[in-house]
Amino acid sequence: MIYQIFKILSSAIKNPTTELVYSSNFELLIAVILSARTTDKTVNKITEKLFKIANTPEKILKLKVGAVKKYIKSSGFFNTKAKNIIATCEILVKNFNSQIPTTREALEKLPGVGRKTANVILNIAFNEPTIAVDTHVFRVANRLGLVKSKTPEETELKLLKIVPKKFAKTAGNLLLLHGRYTCLAQKPKCKICPLSKLCAYKFKIY
Repeated sequence: MIYQIFKILSSAIKNPTTELVYSSNFELLIAVILSARTTDKTVNKITEKLFKIANTPEKILKLKVGAVKKYIKSSGFFNTKAKNIIATCEILVKNFNSQIPTTREALEKLPGVGRKTANVILNIAFNEPTIAVDTHVFRVANRLGLVKSKTPEETELKLLKIVPKKFAKTAGNLLLLHGRYTCLAQKPKCKICPLSKLCAYKFKIY
């Protein structure tokens, strides 16, 4: 059944990747940092303007924290995010030759980068078979009955054990996009859901 679920999702969702707009790994990193408690749509509006002015660690540092705050003020917790972005850029320039590190350990040492953000970077930028568990992935994975978990990390670890190898690199985004557009939090669109015949939630065993 698990294979069938991801096969159906893969057929329904043609481009299972992030909806954040970026043109480099650095831009992706900044966009994902900004996406915490903020919609991708809002982040894309912010970065469209920000990246025209500053799209490298060096250029961000030249802006300084005050200017960064002005650019990202429509993002949630923008004061903290601005400080984290500046601190992250300083580390990238000093320790990584302005390149994005390729390991989880190094990524999670960057200010503003937690496990979920690191997973996004590893998956999208470096094609690693990771799963970034946000509210959508957590909800959908539990609703479908793929896992029974109480935390994002528990959800991630359980999913990694059961996701078929064929879908290892796309599973997280398939679940995320399904949750964002079909399996909504308050009013899931069960009538048009391609997984309705396989869903634990539909049959009240959620």
